[in-house]
Amino acid sequence: MSNLRGKALVTGATSGFGKAIATKLASQGYDVIITGRREERLESLRKELESEYHVNVVPLHFDVRKEVECTSALMSLGAEWRRIDVLVNNAGLAAGRDPFDTGSLSDWEQMIDTNLKGLIYVSRIVVQWMKERQNGTIINLGSIAGKEVYPGGNVYSATKFAVDALTRSMRIDLLPHHIRVGQIAPGAAETEFSLVRFKGDAEKASQVYEGFEPLHAEDIADAVWFMVSRPPHVCINDMVIMPAAQATSTHFNRKS
Repeated sequence: MSNLRGKALVTGATSGFGKAIATKLASQGYDVIITGRREERLESLRKELESEYHVNVVPLHFDVRKEVECTSALMSLGAEWRRIDVLVNNAGLAAGRDPFDTGSLSDWEQMIDTNLKGLIYVSRIVVQWMKERQNGTIINLGSIAGKEVYPGGNVYSATKFAVDALTRSMRIDLLPHHIRVGQIAPGAAETEFSLVRFKGDAEKASQVYEGFEPLHAEDIADAVWFMVSRPPHVCINDMVIMPAAQATSTHFNRKS
């Protein structure tokens, strides 16, 4: 069953923001391409979205850090699926929170490869398809860490500052092609983010959100939909979203 809204591609769709965003877009009638490294989760989400919302779903199993895999997976799409109206570059992660002098080089490389290079690899292909149609919306998932730094944020913040700069540059470069480019920069959000950052240490991850209600994945999905659903003459360039109990990356109103 084909819909009238269009097609969207969401990277990192196996959990957290990505899964919620794919679900939101499907609920609004978009056919969706979902990507991620966990094949079983992709297949489960495909079945869920097709059953619940009666849209078409294509799961692409690959690692955004690997340019060859990105190219192979995206170029496997048929002509109709290349007519992507919305690209959400969501795939990203934080790894570790050590000071710069004791940080892990492998953690840093993982964040640079995922948060920045993966976004570039996917975007450079999809942009060509959008240019052919002179239409499209790109939303990059940034972070409050791309607006201000904090202790132990170092390379993670650097990648998100880069996403912020790249988003602004892409907006300029793609302006002649009628492609809207925006960013959402969330604050503290309870997804798998902290669990990944602390390498599966559930106790340490849970402490991040103690004493206040953090953002939920659905909050960010709602924001994506707001940006996507604006009329063609409107572009939401940047949206910073924080829990009400958070003022900066380090200032929280926690219940005692």
